[in-house]
Amino acid sequence: MLAGPIYKRILLKLSGESLAGGSALSISTEVLDQMTSDLESIVNLGVEIGIVIGGGNIFRGLSEKAKEMNRVAADHMGMLATVINAVALGDAVKRRGMPSSVLTAIEMHQVAEPFTQRRALEDLAAGKVVIFAAGTGNPFFTTDTAAALRGVEIEADVLLKGTRVDGIYSADPEKDSNAVFLPRLDYAEVLSKNLRVMDQTAFALCRENELAVHVFNMEIPGNLLKVMQGAAIGSVVGGKHD
Repeated sequence: MLAGPIYKRILLKLSGESLAGGSALSISTEVLDQMTSDLESIVNLGVEIGIVIGGGNIFRGLSEKAKEMNRVAADHMGMLATVINAVALGDAVKRRGMPSSVLTAIEMHQVAEPFTQRRALEDLAAGKVVIFAAGTGNPFFTTDTAAALRGVEIEADVLLKGTRVDGIYSADPEKDSNAVFLPRLDYAEVLSKNLRVMDQTAFALCRENELAVHVFNMEIPGNLLKVMQGAAIGSVVGGKHD
């Protein structure tokens, strides 16, 4: 029998790069299949799921190829890239038999519904996997900030940040073999140690609203379910919940 979830409503932040996997293509159907399998495992526990996904596999405003562009134009392109990813993920969720909705911060009615807090809460309560696209709808803000904002707006228990590393380290473990794993921190520790959990605006939103941030390796199949069942996976920062 599956253990019950430690979180009832989550905001899952995924990078756009994660959709590509090891493929040269910007979106891998194999990765989408694994992601939706992991999502299904926690939907079956009754967890309400909101998702913010980046667009870095297609275009990132702060990137080498955008350095000569106007920042506002580049950020708008990045927002549109997140919409492509959100539509792809929403379609994959539906093909696995789960209801989903895509809500965008920029109105584009032919593609998805515009975001409102009321619509998001209604869709979550109806059991839909709700995917938030187009960031905050404003340039100069990252998808980390969009994830923190949406997490606060939907009153999520936690912001789950799915990455390709096991959690938070004292330094980048892919560059520093002496990096120390840090399983539990408070907000002040993250700031004092200058740990790059997410950008400062996003982190400030989480801290001010006591939204816990749980960083874990999403690329390992089954990890999402284990996190929801309380396994000692990843690193947790702050929040109201142990």
